[in-house]
Amino acid sequence: MRFRPSILKETLKGILMATRKRVVVIEGDDAAPEAVRPTLELLDRLNLNIDWLTPPIGDQAKEGYGSTFPEQARRAIDESDATFFGAASGKSTAALFYLRFGKQTYANVRPVKWLPGFKSPLADPKGLDLVIIRENLEDLYLGVEGEIQELDSLNLTSPFTGEKITDMVPGRYALKVITEKGTARVTRFAFELARKRKEQGRPGKVTCATKHNMLFRSDGFFREVAQKIAGSFPDIVFESLIVDDFAHRLAANPQQFDVAVMPNLYGDILSDMAGGLIGGLGLAPSGCYGENYAYFEPVHGTAPDIAGKHIINPTATILSAAMMLDYLGFKTEAERMERAVQKVYAEGRTLPRDQGGSATTEEFAAAVKDFL
Repeated sequence: MRFRPSILKETLKGILMATRKRVVVIEGDDAAPEAVRPTLELLDRLNLNIDWLTPPIGDQAKEGYGSTFPEQARRAIDESDATFFGAASGKSTAALFYLRFGKQTYANVRPVKWLPGFKSPLADPKGLDLVIIRENLEDLYLGVEGEIQELDSLNLTSPFTGEKITDMVPGRYALKVITEKGTARVTRFAFELARKRKEQGRPGKVTCATKHNMLFRSDGFFREVAQKIAGSFPDIVFESLIVDDFAHRLAANPQQFDVAVMPNLYGDILSDMAGGLIGGLGLAPSGCYGENYAYFEPVHGTAPDIAGKHIINPTATILSAAMMLDYLGFKTEAERMERAVQKVYAEGRTLPRDQGGSATTEEFAAAVKDFL
């Protein structure tokens, strides 16, 4: 049989197309696009097997389609492997809610790792390397709120005072929901991550932080389910702390933690606090993971006060992109991006303004590019 190069070429082309990834890019609002754009230039330098999709979202979509999140954008997300997100205020919020609740991305993973050159307020931040995993879909973030009078038919009373809730008018309520399914899957995610980190030399410990001493039936249930999941991971150390105690220990000695898992509200607040320990939210990446989808965004907000000034720190955005590459199977390229960021900070010549330097967003990204 005669060898035909054209057959080999077509076969290789088919393999490449089959493994090619599709990623939706949503630049976000205010100053966020100023961090996303140079990050995309860094990603392009890696010659990745990725198609970047930019569906209409926000003002542009409103003008052309009558909605800030039209069906075209929803379909693009559904047909993609992941989304790379800037940060949302009003214009991109509908897309963000779809990425979270529509795609059921239940585990918000927020790494907190100090690197030499980060402007930490701690006297000795060496060894600070933890991950806070925030349950992303339940707790008070279900968004079920209303007037207290709406609860009248339930005849609810305070267990502490015996007073009927609807006698406390005027007032409002918010519903806190903790389910077995939601808690089990996020705590299992935490244990699996701790196991992976243990293989890389970390302690292999999961800390559950809840207000179980007061919220017996809700936070107490979260803790109870986490304890059950812990039984399936005998190789991982498990501890349960009252969230107040966790906050104190996080400030006093953050190096004692490895992986921490907690309900939505606590995770949101305490991960921001933890970002402050390494030098600020400009350094804090995140990823939100579901069973079949994930999106990646920096922890910081849209920074409207510095929009247009090109001084937003893109580190969190770049590291979020590295998390995305790892999720998509580009582990080597993810490590290259992380190392490049580490080298820029270790060198200390081209640092963002929030880290004591004078570099613009683009100048910092260019310095990272030189080390890729």
